[in-house]
Amino acid sequence: MRQVLLIPDETGGYVATVPSLPGCISEGDTIDDALANIQEAIEVYIEVLIEDGDPIPDDVPPIVVRTVAA
Repeated sequence: MRQVLLIPDETGGYVATVPSLPGCISEGDTIDDALANIQEAIEVYIEVLIEDGDPIPDDVPPIVVRTVAA
């Protein structure tokens, strides 16, 4: 299991990124869609790493995010 960061998109939906896998990004109209899409992106990302003989990065510790009023 990987840590996933979900960010609401300004135009609607959510952007999902994986901090331990640079460039592994997906999106979805709902949180569930974004999570399903990023799961697929993670699988493909790791498959490519394996095919290329590259190491699979360890996951990162949980990220704590706070929303601060500007």
